[in-house]
Amino acid sequence: MSVSTQTPAKKSSGFAIPKVPFWAQILLGLVLGVLLGWAARSGDIGWLVTTLDKIGSIFVQLLKLAVAPLVFFAILVSITNLRKVNNAARLATRTLLWFMITSLIAVAIGLAIGLLTNPGAGTGLSPKDGAKPEEAGSWLDFLTGIVPTDIITPFTELNVLQIVFMAAVAGIAALQLGEKAQPILTLSQSVLELLQKALWWVIRLAPLGTLGLIGYAIATYGWELIGKYATFTADVYIGCALVMFGVYPLLLSTVAKVNPLQFFRGAWPAIQLAFVSRSSVGTMPVTQKVTERLGVPKEYASFAVPFGATTKMDGCAAIYPALAAIFIAEIFGVSLGIGDYLLIAFVSVIGSAATAGLTGATVMLTLTLSTLGLPLEGVGLLLAIDPVLDMMRTATNVAGQALIPVLVSAKEQILDRDAYDSADTAGLDRADREPQPVPATA
Repeated sequence: MSVSTQTPAKKSSGFAIPKVPFWAQILLGLVLGVLLGWAARSGDIGWLVTTLDKIGSIFVQLLKLAVAPLVFFAILVSITNLRKVNNAARLATRTLLWFMITSLIAVAIGLAIGLLTNPGAGTGLSPKDGAKPEEAGSWLDFLTGIVPTDIITPFTELNVLQIVFMAAVAGIAALQLGEKAQPILTLSQSVLELLQKALWWVIRLAPLGTLGLIGYAIATYGWELIGKYATFTADVYIGCALVMFGVYPLLLSTVAKVNPLQFFRGAWPAIQLAFVSRSSVGTMPVTQKVTERLGVPKEYASFAVPFGATTKMDGCAAIYPALAAIFIAEIFGVSLGIGDYLLIAFVSVIGSAATAGLTGATVMLTLTLSTLGLPLEGVGLLLAIDPVLDMMRTATNVAGQALIPVLVSAKEQILDRDAYDSADTAGLDRADREPQPVPATA
């Protein structure tokens, strides 16, 4: 007769700290940032302003550190992954087509709001308040700037458009080489996973980054500056909200025939991170993960999301330049006609890649103004308020980048509707803090 020596497990009597969901951490950082920024501004606390600036700047620097290699390897791998997808050419064509359709809708909403509200009227601003930007975009710069002069400069100067071009060429060449390129593809996949893992560590710092970025914005700009641009700021936020919470749900319910609320439940971690980080590319790993959790096949999501992160910009490249052009035209006393509005729509659809998924939309704005013949000094009028606007613009960008793969997958009948219906925000905290291993391919 044997006697068991196993002792019963002791019940923990200590107090366990409850786990705070990631979305709640970001919300807490947002609230604390507003409070600290307000305190720093009202109390004129210089060291606190500096501290908030450093916290926010370091977070953005860490995001940008991974941008260049992440974009290159993500685009390269995503193009080669298309060989595993049936009807890859049709998927890519439909993706691009929906990018254009939603951009046209977004720019139309921006123009309509601008014409109804006259955002440049009654601001007290005048042409002398503006200043030309140090760098301006033009169609010639856009077209000639796609092709780099060497392979190093695009990475050191963070020229995302040129990086995308090189990655696309490398990806297409790898497809043509077939099995001979497999060692390079295996290495590229490993490097991409390494970059994503490192970037996930940075993303976990988003609550601190939120605190610093929001706090510094409030401490530096205050509510007085926002008051000068009240109509324009409201127009941008309302336009983005109409697209994100009006147009997108309508497309989901009528085209994809899925529950729009479920989309926002699943995509919310990416949308909120985009709001605080102001970087579509920095948010890309989260966007891809939530898109896959919404039932989009991994092989297609790995193409559509990186492609969208560098070209799909409904906030920065459609709503914002439309409203900004009307705002600047009113300040400088320039009348815009039907032809000008059509040009704005054209620039929004064709020039989206100029925004390149980074914080800010100055290049896209200068491209629009130069096309319309409006004074580039108008850019200087908007730079002060840009960080406040960029948060909502980027959130809209990322929402659209997650939306299109869902729409196309649903139309192509490759969407996993069970996964879509069960996707939630808690899942990202539970299982997706870091990228999951990618199965080896034959």
